[in-house]
Amino acid sequence: MVRKKVLIVASVVSFIEWFNKENVEYLNKSLECELHIACNFDYMEDTDEERTKAYIKKIKHEGVILHNIHFARSPFSMQNVKCYKQLKTIIDECNFDLIHVHTPTVSILTRLAAYKARKNGTVVMYTCHGFHFHNAAPRKNWLLYYPMEKFMSRFCDYIVTINKEDYNRAKTFHTRKVRYIPGVGVNIKRIHDCKVSKSDYKRSLGLPENCILILAIGEMIKRKNHEVIIRALAKTKNPNIYFAICGKGPLKKYLQNLASKLGVYNRVKFLGFRRDIPELCNTADISAFPSYIEGLGLAGIEAMAAGVPLVSSNVHGILDYVIDGKTGYAMDPKDVDGFACAINKLADDELLRKRMASNCWEAVKPFEIENALKAMWTIYNEILK
Repeated sequence: MVRKKVLIVASVVSFIEWFNKENVEYLNKSLECELHIACNFDYMEDTDEERTKAYIKKIKHEGVILHNIHFARSPFSMQNVKCYKQLKTIIDECNFDLIHVHTPTVSILTRLAAYKARKNGTVVMYTCHGFHFHNAAPRKNWLLYYPMEKFMSRFCDYIVTINKEDYNRAKTFHTRKVRYIPGVGVNIKRIHDCKVSKSDYKRSLGLPENCILILAIGEMIKRKNHEVIIRALAKTKNPNIYFAICGKGPLKKYLQNLASKLGVYNRVKFLGFRRDIPELCNTADISAFPSYIEGLGLAGIEAMAAGVPLVSSNVHGILDYVIDGKTGYAMDPKDVDGFACAINKLADDELLRKRMASNCWEAVKPFEIENALKAMWTIYNEILK
């Protein structure tokens, strides 16, 4: 039997490790494909370097063919001209049966590079992890990104979306097949069943054991909008409320300076990259997820799997599982006063948090990892079998 040849393309290796490792395993071992991955294998600013290097070594040992391409995040960077040429050479030489691409800028480069291959029978699939245009997006996003995505939809055979707003919008594009999957999957049972002593774990983080802990998980970049929670924290009157951020990123110094300027530096903890997410979620009293854009948002689902109510933005992906007033509170991502009010409500009312916990568990059940993987693997089987 001739092995099918598949190329997965993403911006950086952490994206493969975090969101695609089960798909890599399925394509490589269950479907026995000749699997190639193209991404920036050197960028590790957003991950645990030791763990990610071990993952690269593992998949290489298992026969996955790696192509190191230093994609730039901006679609307008001249660096991407070189990346396009590298990618086109790989695609033209390898005769792939399927090219599966992720992340917006890289998806444009890949779809253009695969133009000739697609005419020769290669199936091109784009998984969108959140369009930059959505019901709460600024007008400039619609003017720039909407026409670009709609035009580029001519250059692929499948668009896969991970939230329902994007799914309904993609159905108006030119792509023949548009599919919805419930995210990339969260091991909800693992988080829900994790048992910790909240007071002990808070002490281990250098926090008062009886404090109200707001937890945010996500890279310190503008899109994640940690700033609004720091500003909201400064507006709360309860000195027993603390805010912890898990993640790395270029805005750390800026956020530290902002917390200092607003007089809450001693109540904001920068925890860095963490491997104990289930324990942290079960230690938190409130979860913050104020992103400007989210395709779905694993961090929000992880927190709710631990029964922790969210204070979140009201953007498209997050609204697939957040129910305002029942699983937490959702508001405009720039609404500092709204976030402060929501934090105060939850911090002051333990019974309210407990009532919301069961609503949180129910709301995230559809996003259990088995459901997401089954949906994605059904599409792979449709194309490759």
